[in-house]
Amino acid sequence: MLVGVCDFPGSYAFPPAGYGGIERWLWAVAVGARAAGADVHLLGPGWLTDLEAEWVRKPVRLEDMTSGSQAERDLRAAGYDLLVVGHEYPSLAAWTRTWNELDCDVATFQHSPIFQHTETAFDGKRSRLYCYSPEMIERYAAHQPIRELAVHLGLNEEEPPSVGGRDLVWLGRIDEEKAPHLALRAAQILGRRIRVVGPVFDEDYVRRHEKLFTAEHVELVGELGGPAKTAALRDASAFVYTYARTYVEAGAAVFGESLRAGTPVAALTWRKGTCAEAALCDQTGAIAVADPEVDDETAALTLAGAVEQAQSLDHRTVQAAGQLRFDPARHFEGMAARPC
Repeated sequence: MLVGVCDFPGSYAFPPAGYGGIERWLWAVAVGARAAGADVHLLGPGWLTDLEAEWVRKPVRLEDMTSGSQAERDLRAAGYDLLVVGHEYPSLAAWTRTWNELDCDVATFQHSPIFQHTETAFDGKRSRLYCYSPEMIERYAAHQPIRELAVHLGLNEEEPPSVGGRDLVWLGRIDEEKAPHLALRAAQILGRRIRVVGPVFDEDYVRRHEKLFTAEHVELVGELGGPAKTAALRDASAFVYTYARTYVEAGAAVFGESLRAGTPVAALTWRKGTCAEAALCDQTGAIAVADPEVDDETAALTLAGAVEQAQSLDHRTVQAAGQLRFDPARHFEGMAARPC
């Protein structure tokens, strides 16, 4: 099978070394496809040039191609079986025109809870949309979505054998939608230290919760990548997952990242059918479902109970389950197969 993985034009190095969503997922698909025995071409100019020694890079974008051009003929002659791309592109007319000329399948993962697709973007067979949770499946039901856990990877983030970690960790973008202040307060209630890993996206949000973000039990370490990021996850006794009451989590890279490192997850959710429910089981984490009407203090108390439950789980069992559940080759094989 020949697979073209199309890059996603963003501001991060690609594949990214630290934070990133669609970019990390596309890199995981490329790695997984190769591990599953497929030939892989990296399509688009955004891929790091130092990959050229080990990967086939073709710095072209489908949406920029002229009909009948030599570049289009070259891509068609390659004989792609599958293109994997960011979720916006099957609804982009210029991209779809070139894809139709290539006469291959396309697969994508829904990484946004609000993006609106065209009615004809997906047929559930030749063009396929994958979603993480029951919540997202319901949200995109009109496009015949297929249930699948997303796998995300960055450069040099191979996980060593797990260890029994210390303290707590929270990872992600620091803003109102991700609500890390609830994790900080839960840690404070338990008398535990917590490391916050990730870039600040909303300075006003941090200022509103300044007492928590500057408390002695909190360490803000910024964005980490590679072995440092893996170590931050591996060295924690539990990963604390939070998000805002009205936010819908679409892709949820953090579950796979934490479980593959052997760190159980304590998750605060506001309803059933979320990514936490899809990713976790009794052996890998604890989920606290809070009433969205309760105040932050009550929610943090509820989360603290989940933290105590999660950190009692066996880290070796967590890592074994995580590396099976979030295996890049398994993920690719699931997306490469046409539904019957």
